[in-house]
Amino acid sequence: MTGHPPADRPAAAAAGPRPPARPPATAAPAGPPHSAGSRTGGEAVVRALAAHGVTDAFGIPGTHNLEIYRHLQPYGIRHVTPRHEQGAGYAADAYARVSGRPGVAITTTGPALLNIAAAVGQAYSDSVPMLVVSPGMPLRHPRQSTGLLHEAHSQTEALRGVAAFSHRVSSVDEIGAAVARAFTLFRTGRPRPVHIEVPLDLLEAVEPAGPERLAPPAAPSEPDPAGVRAAADALLGARRPALVLGGGARAAAAQCRALAGALGAPVVTTANGKGIVDERHPLSLGVSLHSPAVQKWLADRDVVLAVGTELAESDVWGPLPVLTGMLIRVDVDPAQMYTGRPADFPLVGDARATLGALLTACRGRARAGAGADDEPDLGALVTDLRTTRDDETRARDARWVPHLRAMRRVLAEDAVVTSDSAQCCYYGALPHLPVGPEGRYLHPTGFGTLGYALPAAIGAKTACPERQVVALSGDGGLQFSVQELATAAQAGLPLPVVVFDNGGYGEIREEMAARGDAPTAVDLPAVDLPGLARAYGGHGTAVRTPAELAAALAEALVTPGPTVVTVPEESPR
Repeated sequence: MTGHPPADRPAAAAAGPRPPARPPATAAPAGPPHSAGSRTGGEAVVRALAAHGVTDAFGIPGTHNLEIYRHLQPYGIRHVTPRHEQGAGYAADAYARVSGRPGVAITTTGPALLNIAAAVGQAYSDSVPMLVVSPGMPLRHPRQSTGLLHEAHSQTEALRGVAAFSHRVSSVDEIGAAVARAFTLFRTGRPRPVHIEVPLDLLEAVEPAGPERLAPPAAPSEPDPAGVRAAADALLGARRPALVLGGGARAAAAQCRALAGALGAPVVTTANGKGIVDERHPLSLGVSLHSPAVQKWLADRDVVLAVGTELAESDVWGPLPVLTGMLIRVDVDPAQMYTGRPADFPLVGDARATLGALLTACRGRARAGAGADDEPDLGALVTDLRTTRDDETRARDARWVPHLRAMRRVLAEDAVVTSDSAQCCYYGALPHLPVGPEGRYLHPTGFGTLGYALPAAIGAKTACPERQVVALSGDGGLQFSVQELATAAQAGLPLPVVVFDNGGYGEIREEMAARGDAPTAVDLPAVDLPGLARAYGGHGTAVRTPAELAAALAEALVTPGPTVVTVPEESPR
């Protein structure tokens, strides 16, 4: 069930296909000031969040962060209480991915902050804008340990290892600037998670209120015009062009489709790029970078346009194939021009603006490279590649494909599916559950955490309660965060949780067998997961056939609270 998942670069926290359920605030509510012209550090935190349009937060109150919680409701910030801080982090991550607004998580000191570190690492790997706010040791706390409650050697150093930055403030007035710094990062360049630490004595301290500090509005970064013209010439001169789309291309879905059509270029995506171009489109190869047939095809392209992707080992589940043609890279992060295969045509800029400029440069010009050397029938080429790709793993994937097809027939086009680092997800749903631009498939790529699917589904449903949201997981992965069934039950929103049960850690079991090792520590005793869901206040059922899964899923989508639907997984012969 677990193992090394296929991963990807930036899920670039682009806006989802629908606007957030509630519009962001344009200014901070008046709130209850401590006194005229002054406020506590806790109020300064919440006021700064509200001023930046935050309407939802995830976290768990503790002894040291109560002054933050005191102000959430007066400032209009709704709070969701997961049962573990890691769940709060995954929920904030998914909230950001589907809403296009940064996810916010609040922890207390010490173990609570370290609990969320894995979720911060996942958000960093997938370029998700997430803000974690926590108390820290008092401002003048000695470096030598004193045994204070939740004392840690250095919270900022711990979070600095997994976040874009960790900022410890030294005054109440600095809190607003720190929050503005975080939102400036989210709006400019490559979005990634950040941590702000407020010494616990500053949370309670009352200081004069300084001026409100807001992150400046950011215009999309524009690419170099000469570079755009050169890249457009290369694309128009190509005989065998291809597009590779990562999560950083999500906000440019329309431009990606237009370029693919104008160039006659097949499209392959990373996990985080899934659905940017409808996977049923005649030019789409879906999430197929792991396929040997697709890798061979890609290596033979004379021009490859890669948008918002690292083209990393985790994208292709192995070494990147040697590209024989020219590589055009579009990315907001300049460093990506030189990682892995360096770009022949580096275009640093916002994906939507850059691809729009490429379209303009190509408009009205025929692809000069089209000719006798081209594939005689582009549609037949893509169809044959899809068939070959599926034939490569047909025996293995047969245990999931019929059930995934049944799910697809039930789900709406704009449904959100949250995924786990599970075989049924990365071998099953990534290539075999087609998604279009209206929908979303959220997968923990790169960092490859376990236990993501259920709390992420809660975060996605919080952001977009009107959309269908389904969690997809394996039995081992679900148990990393199964306590969040209580959170989903408390929220009362329909939330199906589909679990393929292979009795443990199936990926590692198979890797051990492939090495000739005796399976060790990978078989887990059976758990009545539907019964556990009922114990938490939800619902549960076990099914066997695709038709039974479709019926159970349809019912779960209209039943308040979580519904765990287990499917026994038949191993391939």
